[in-house]
Amino acid sequence: MRRKQRTLPTLDFFKGFEAAARHLSFTKAASELFLTQSAVSRQIQALEEQLGVVLFQRRPKDLVLTEAGETLYRTASEILRQVRETVERLDGAERSEALTVTCTISFASLWLIPRLAAFRQERPGADVRIAADNSMLDLERQRIDVAIRFCPPKLAPDGATKLFGEEIFPVCAPGLLQDPSRPLKRPEDLRHHVLLHLEDRVGLQSWANWFTWLEPLSGVDIGTSGALRFNHYDQMIQAAVDGQGIALGRSPLVRRLIKQGKLAVPFGRSTASPRAYFVFTSQSSAERPEVADFVAWLVREAKRDEQASSR
Repeated sequence: MRRKQRTLPTLDFFKGFEAAARHLSFTKAASELFLTQSAVSRQIQALEEQLGVVLFQRRPKDLVLTEAGETLYRTASEILRQVRETVERLDGAERSEALTVTCTISFASLWLIPRLAAFRQERPGADVRIAADNSMLDLERQRIDVAIRFCPPKLAPDGATKLFGEEIFPVCAPGLLQDPSRPLKRPEDLRHHVLLHLEDRVGLQSWANWFTWLEPLSGVDIGTSGALRFNHYDQMIQAAVDGQGIALGRSPLVRRLIKQGKLAVPFGRSTASPRAYFVFTSQSSAERPEVADFVAWLVREAKRDEQASSR
C-alpha cells in the first residue's frame, strides 16, 4: 500500500524559522522579514505543531535551538541559500538577454518609443529595455548595451555613429493658426501668445530657449501674453499639442507630431543646434547580434526620418 505523502509547511514558515534560528531572536528575525515579532512567533509555533517537534527552548532572555531545531536549521538554511542563488542566476540570465538602451527622457518618449513596434516586427522575439535618463549612465557598470547621446560632435564617443542633427523652430497646435483675433504669421505675432519654456537653470541648452531664438529680432517688440515653464521637454511639447502655447520644436523630436497634424510650424525661421544625436554600444555588447541589428535599425530609421523631412 502506497504511503500518503505528507504535506509540507509553507515556505514562509521556513523563512521565519531560518531567520529566527540564525539570530536566535524572534525580534531580529521580524525586523529582517518586515514582520511583527508576534507574527514570527506564530509562524514558529505553527511550524512546530505541523512537524510535531519543539524547535526552540524559550528562555526569559534568549532562545536556544533544540536538537531537532539544529537539524532543521542546517537543512533549511542550505535550501534557502540554493533557492536564492538560483533565482539570482535566473534573474541575471533574463536581464542579460534583454537589450538595454539608454537615452534622454524626451528622446525616448517622442522619438524612440513610438518607433519600437517597427523594430519588433523585424525581430519579433527581441526583449528591449528602455533606460531613459537625462544623466549619462556608465554602460559597462550598469549593464547597458546601446546608448543614444545628444552632444557636440567633438564629444561623441569613439566609434559612435551620427543619427542626425537638430534644427530649432516654433511649433504650436494647428488650432492656434486659425484664430483671427491672434494672428501667428510672423515672429512679431508671438506677443499675442503664451510662450512655453523649458527650464535650464545651468544653461546646458542655451541654444534651445526663446531668448537665443529671439536674439536676432532684438529690434522687435516681442512682449508675450504670459509663459508656462516645464522641467521636461516632452511635457512642454504635450502642452503645445494641447494648444496651451507656442513651444520651440526640436526637429527630430517633433517631426512625427507635425506629420500627424498634431503640431504646426507657424513660420519658417529656424536655428541650428550645435549638438547632434549619436549611437554607440558598450564594449561587452558589441558582438551580440541583436545589438548590431538594433543599431542598424536605428540608423535606417534616422535616415528615413531625415529623408521624409527633406521631402
